[in-house]
Amino acid sequence: MNPTKPGNTKPGNSRARGPLAGARRVVVKVGSALLVDPRSGRLNRAWLETLVEDLLRLRRRGQQLVLVSSGAIALGRRHLGLAAGALRLEESQAAAAVGQIRLAHAYKELLEAHEVTVAQVLLTLEDSEQRTRYLNARATLEALLALGAIPVINENDTVATAEIRYGDNDRLAARVAQMTSADCLVLLSDVDGLYTADPNRHGDARFIDQVAQITPEIEAMAGGSASNMGSGGMATKIAAARIAVGAGCHMCIAPGRHSHPLKRIESGARCTWFVPASTPVAARKQWIAGTLRPAGALHIDDGAMRALLAGKSLLPAGVTGALGRFESGDTVSVMDKDGREVARGIAGYSDAETARILGRQSGEIEALLGYRGREELIHRDDLVILRHE
Repeated sequence: MNPTKPGNTKPGNSRARGPLAGARRVVVKVGSALLVDPRSGRLNRAWLETLVEDLLRLRRRGQQLVLVSSGAIALGRRHLGLAAGALRLEESQAAAAVGQIRLAHAYKELLEAHEVTVAQVLLTLEDSEQRTRYLNARATLEALLALGAIPVINENDTVATAEIRYGDNDRLAARVAQMTSADCLVLLSDVDGLYTADPNRHGDARFIDQVAQITPEIEAMAGGSASNMGSGGMATKIAAARIAVGAGCHMCIAPGRHSHPLKRIESGARCTWFVPASTPVAARKQWIAGTLRPAGALHIDDGAMRALLAGKSLLPAGVTGALGRFESGDTVSVMDKDGREVARGIAGYSDAETARILGRQSGEIEALLGYRGREELIHRDDLVILRHE
């Protein structure tokens, strides 16, 4: 086994060492102003090499990494001879098509020089809000991370319309952190964090190093973008923070212009941390438990009940019946033999598929359904116990 593959070692005590140093899974977002030289329109390769060194250091200590990278449009517009200033949607899409291949190649070249596999994933707003697309994207990212790859994600600008664009990669990064149950999200930017007012306009603006709750007062502190290359100002970062902390993920707004920006964060460089009230797993289970109307129900036997109480997943063999109409990804109730709801979870199969595999061994699923699916009807990470007597 590759000793540098994530998962072979464990990060230390997360809270004692800080959110970034102790996170199991980290999402890093890189802004256009950091990646692309504003004068030449070329990739800032020297800086990118130091970021890659930081990523490799995190990886060696067992952390899983996802990179959300801007820069495709900024890189592509120079090659197409597009003038400075705002672009029409079709011009942005053309620039993204040209720049994305150059951006992906840069990451591939730098990371694969260290025998790290890089994967390119392009997402739109609909991919994180439409259930089937969300589940497919989540499953792909989980598979890539389990196989030791580093996904490099950008908005799919070449096909997104004005109505279905994120418009900035800050919120995209927060959705990715939510999707992957990340413990820490780092927004590397051309600003060093949140101030009580725009420090470029107000000399008495105070820096805020930690935000425990996103209040209207915190939202009112957001100003515009400090760079004409990026689309994400402080307001989009606050919106991203709301998504991230709601998913139990720490989020950091940090300056990225210096070399080794992640190392600087761990060394105590000035940045703003948004602190969640719970962990990613707890936040996800709270959301599952709070579902008002589960789409269906699964009835289980005593053996399955004992397995769930022991922290295990719900397998088809322990399910005695299914009620209702539901699809993979829907929340369903789990009922004991007396008809009491004892748990809720996210179904791994539709009601029709469940009817074909209930009571059977997981090894029979492929033969019964005609494809190789997951072993569990509900994975333990997607299940919350509601009652036990």
